[in-house]
Amino acid sequence: MNYSLTRRFAAEGLGTGLLVATVVGSGIMAETLTKDVALALLGNTLATGAILVVLITILGPISGAHFNPAVSLVFALKRELRAREALLYVTAQILGGLVGTIAAHLMFALPMLDASLKIRTGGAQWFAEAVAAFGLVATILAGIRFDRAAVPWLVGLYITAAYWFTSSTSFANPAVAIARSFTNSFSGIRPSDLPGFIVAELLGSLCGLALMSWLLRSSAEVAPLAAEAKL
Repeated sequence: MNYSLTRRFAAEGLGTGLLVATVVGSGIMAETLTKDVALALLGNTLATGAILVVLITILGPISGAHFNPAVSLVFALKRELRAREALLYVTAQILGGLVGTIAAHLMFALPMLDASLKIRTGGAQWFAEAVAAFGLVATILAGIRFDRAAVPWLVGLYITAAYWFTSSTSFANPAVAIARSFTNSFSGIRPSDLPGFIVAELLGSLCGLALMSWLLRSSAEVAPLAAEAKL
């Protein structure tokens, strides 16, 4: 990468913070404007998908625009991110997410942090989170392989869709899940429900990495490996 680790750390924190501020803030706004849950979710969805396109476009060239510990883990396992860098990325993402929640609350005159009481648990929701994270990783890796310039749109559109086809509304991000546990609003999640979500997100991401590593390997890449195995 052409940017210093300090700048990349700042980009990851800023991006995750703005993402969370959008998720939480648009949820509060939607909940304030309507009592129709479907309409509120639609407002929350559109804002989240739109901000992802913006953030990945403007910050991707600096840090890779992970904004997600599960994504950073995937790139660390691919050896495209050193262990120390991955740890700093995850730290920036978690801290940035918390600041994003605080910013959203201050904009709506709410307490800076407020532990959520919203129940999100159970096998169906955990499986939904695994599916959401799996799809996100698949989208990112295939997008980078075939059309890197389209990745911001691919991720934004995927998350927009996943909000509606998953029972969990597609958190797909441990840092965002942690940040959302500190807002007792539309987008919140009880702190006690976090472990199930985070484990599911990480497992889904690893499954996505495993499948796409096989699926995206061309015959030209496989041949040298086979030749080496024979030697």
